[in-house]
Amino acid sequence: MERYICIHGHFYQPPRENPWLEAVELQDSAHPYHDWNERIIAECYAPNATSRILDGEDRIVQLVNNYTKISFNFGPTLLAWMVRYAPNIYQNILEADKESQEIFGGHGSALAQAYNHMILPLASPRDKRTQILWGIRDFEYRFERKPEGMWLPETAVDLESLDILSEQGILFTILAPRQAKRVRPIGKKEWQDVSGARIDPTMPYVQNLASGRKIVLFFYDGPIARSVAFEGLLESGESFAGRLLGGFSEKRNWPQILSIATDGESYGHHHRHGDMALAYALHYIESNGLAQLTNYGAYLEKHAPTHEVEIFENSSWSCVHGVERWRKACGCNSGKHPGWNQKWRAPLREALDWLRDALATTYADKARSFFKEPWKARDEYIQLVLDRSPENTKRFFDRHALRALNPEESITALKLLELQRQAMLMYTSCGWFFDEISGIETVQVMQYAGRALQLAEEVHGDLLKPRFVELLEKAKSNIPEHKDGKRIFEKFVTPAAVDLEKVGAHYAMSSLFGDYTEHASINCFCVDREVYQKSEAGKVKLALGRVKVTSEITAESVRLCFGILHWGDHNLSGSVRECAEDEPHEAAIREISETFGRADFPGALRLLEKHMGASTYSLSTLFRDEQRKILGIILQATLADVEGVYRQVYENNAPLLRFLKAIYVPPPSALHTAAEYVLSASLRKAFEDKELNLDSIASLLGNANLEGVSLDAATVEMAVRKRLEAMAEEFREKPEDYSLLQALDTVTSLLRDLPFEVNLRKIQNLFYAVLQTAYPEFQKKAEKEEAAREWVRLFTSLGEKLYVRV
Repeated sequence: MERYICIHGHFYQPPRENPWLEAVELQDSAHPYHDWNERIIAECYAPNATSRILDGEDRIVQLVNNYTKISFNFGPTLLAWMVRYAPNIYQNILEADKESQEIFGGHGSALAQAYNHMILPLASPRDKRTQILWGIRDFEYRFERKPEGMWLPETAVDLESLDILSEQGILFTILAPRQAKRVRPIGKKEWQDVSGARIDPTMPYVQNLASGRKIVLFFYDGPIARSVAFEGLLESGESFAGRLLGGFSEKRNWPQILSIATDGESYGHHHRHGDMALAYALHYIESNGLAQLTNYGAYLEKHAPTHEVEIFENSSWSCVHGVERWRKACGCNSGKHPGWNQKWRAPLREALDWLRDALATTYADKARSFFKEPWKARDEYIQLVLDRSPENTKRFFDRHALRALNPEESITALKLLELQRQAMLMYTSCGWFFDEISGIETVQVMQYAGRALQLAEEVHGDLLKPRFVELLEKAKSNIPEHKDGKRIFEKFVTPAAVDLEKVGAHYAMSSLFGDYTEHASINCFCVDREVYQKSEAGKVKLALGRVKVTSEITAESVRLCFGILHWGDHNLSGSVRECAEDEPHEAAIREISETFGRADFPGALRLLEKHMGASTYSLSTLFRDEQRKILGIILQATLADVEGVYRQVYENNAPLLRFLKAIYVPPPSALHTAAEYVLSASLRKAFEDKELNLDSIASLLGNANLEGVSLDAATVEMAVRKRLEAMAEEFREKPEDYSLLQALDTVTSLLRDLPFEVNLRKIQNLFYAVLQTAYPEFQKKAEKEEAAREWVRLFTSLGEKLYVRV
């Protein structure tokens, strides 16, 4: 009897973004829980599109594209992030779906997902429909085909959501085994109770719906999925393969499908090298003919369901109490904070439900003045979210507007639609999932609410915030300093809010530290420079100008005049105000500039306040990433002084450090700190230099070893990795350049001497790309040409150093 295996990886978690900027802020030291950095995001949200296969000796024997062989879904907000921050991986995902269609008879491995991971059973009927429609439209836009299946956030399910899925042409979804209530063969009367996760997960089932529609449900194998996610099964590819095959039974007389579903991050982020174990297991099973790899759509085409099922409504895969984790203190939490409670969940949902309903009234009252069918316009707004070009915006209004709208009306209409988008984003499930209301995930959903409140006030004059924060006050924090939801909102949400004037201030201040073009893009805003002048007097700088700032989301714009003084350290003083296009500005600029030119800085500041208004902006006003970038520039001189002091201490005491190590005496912390700082800084610079000095690098590593100095592994590893990645990128573009191959091989040979592991993921992928494209040609030429034989020899040597067998 036929045996099939289908592995599903679910990737949804949207990176933390500022809703006002439509951008991810990679660094946010202002929030105690926000520890994102470039490497974490790269590992968690940009998983390897080409994963490695290990043999029994933990050596890589080949690479395959796992996404062509497994079923997967990526949340639309995550894919939108990838377009901007990880475009190569985004393209790999799209290509993997196309390749999977070729492998599996036209059935792609990608599944759609309800738009922003809202718990659908707890959503309003209107929001359920929009979430599903948006998820489908987003999928069609990116994957250029209709989705066959859709992933339900947290597999949270109710019959109404299933009916909407079926109505919209979705053929199937995936549930946890404990969500099944009872089953029976199609056409039979007697039901079999399968509660308690006793359903047989090796066949598909039909759920009949009250409307007369139906939908197919796959139930994944719970014990195996749990072992993958939580019990270390991915530590061994061989064990993983054996466990998958152990899910089949000779007693079953139907074509069995062994299906597991876990967070996709299990394969490499949650479990280091988990992608290797997955790749090995798939390779082992497929190459030995032990089962057929498939996806859900391909299996369903060949094997129609023979049984029907009834589900437990309001159930999910991540809350044993149903969907209570997202509306009250049910007892589900991370387990990391004994003594904490989650009583805040209920008042948070109460506050957001109140706000949702109030915003729905605002939208309905105001939108009927602009749209033929306001709620249909909201359902179709995803078309603008995906493409906000003027041409597409015009097409949208041509279809939905009651009449030709003037510019002011169009701005209001777009704000109304955006208000509704934010009102759905604020229900992203992770806001309730974890332990504490002041956690980054919950603050994120509050920020979406904050943006919706701002838009409601702008379009309708609604002052909903007082009542909203009053409701939030009932949500008590486990951390005394945060007190409750109201204080958290005021502490972390209100300061994050952005308006056009704040964007203008950001532009003005950051222009002192870098050059903008006449037409600049700052996240979801466009800034057109009309007048600009920058002056310097020693360390002090002055910027004066006039700009037009436009929102790409709502098309609202404002003209701003500004003046910014930078005093040479972290202190900036700035004034920004709205001004008319024809307002005389030249005389003020001339007067301020002349005063600044005489080094009368207090006088220049007085004139700034006279012409621009009181100084209200400082470095703390800058958007987080730019703020950190500018602080880095400002701190360069200070850090150079610090390094000079440390270097003197280190050079004077290096022989003493060697002596102390030789007699097994720990060095004083002051000496060890100085040595670590200097050697780590020197190694970083050596790998960042245009010309690599391999002898110098070897000497520095030798000194660290002789002196017993531990290096700053995180920063040195990043410098090494970035250099290797840049070299590998260049080699991929010019594989025929033997000198590039030689240099890459030489630098890679240094890895064995490093006292830490370098993340070779991207370098291995780039090597694999050359292996797939250029290598076959060189291998063929090597039969006749000595140069090609040498290239193949060195390329093979490089593969060994990267743990990739050619």
